[in-house]
Amino acid sequence: GAVNMPLDQLSVDAVKTTPFERRFNPYDFNGGTTVAIAGDDFVVCAGCTRMSTGYEIQSRNQSKLFALTDQTVLTAAGCMSDVTTLRRMLGARLTQYEHSHAAAMSSSAVAQLLSVTLYYRRFFPYYAFCMIGGLDEEGRGAVYGYDAVGSFKRDDYGCMGSGQNYIMPILDNLIGHKNRLDEKKSFTAEEVVAIVKEIFVIATERDIYTGDSVEIKVIRKSGISTEVFPLKHD
Repeated sequence: GAVNMPLDQLSVDAVKTTPFERRFNPYDFNGGTTVAIAGDDFVVCAGCTRMSTGYEIQSRNQSKLFALTDQTVLTAAGCMSDVTTLRRMLGARLTQYEHSHAAAMSSSAVAQLLSVTLYYRRFFPYYAFCMIGGLDEEGRGAVYGYDAVGSFKRDDYGCMGSGQNYIMPILDNLIGHKNRLDEKKSFTAEEVVAIVKEIFVIATERDIYTGDSVEIKVIRKSGISTEVFPLKHD
């Protein structure tokens, strides 16, 4: 039978009998935008509450801000299932630390913990683009920005997610004071919150994955306060 078949017929039969392999994509990009801005004695963290897949809105009320301690907030955009897993992992580690040391972990230690947690999964990464906002040992505001595999650096401000291209130039100009000749201004927490609301209105106008509302957390020495500001629902 098969020995006497022409070569092209053999290849057709081989294709028919070979198992068909489907490509497995474990990730989904759920959109959304997060911002963190550090001040002299505070940090403002913000994230829109829209969660999307393609052109579908899955939720209009999905928080992207997670208070890890009284002085530290995690902001995360990307694949929300990975974000949820990562947050639970960090929560377990923080609880272990508190039980062992009878004290909450400092913001700089949380920043390092997140780095090694992401790096540990570098061959199958959490699809999460994170920032840590918190107060350092001197009580000054600090923002730590990460890539998906744990590389991070401290900065005064940052933005992650689908609206990054619209928001980052504004932050560079207003907060970072890049390429400006006038004197750099120091903002109060209330002024930063007003700026955050304005830039999320701008991003919502241009980015279909940003909208519905923006959740804003202000970290001070006294604790964390939360505010929700409505955005367009279109």
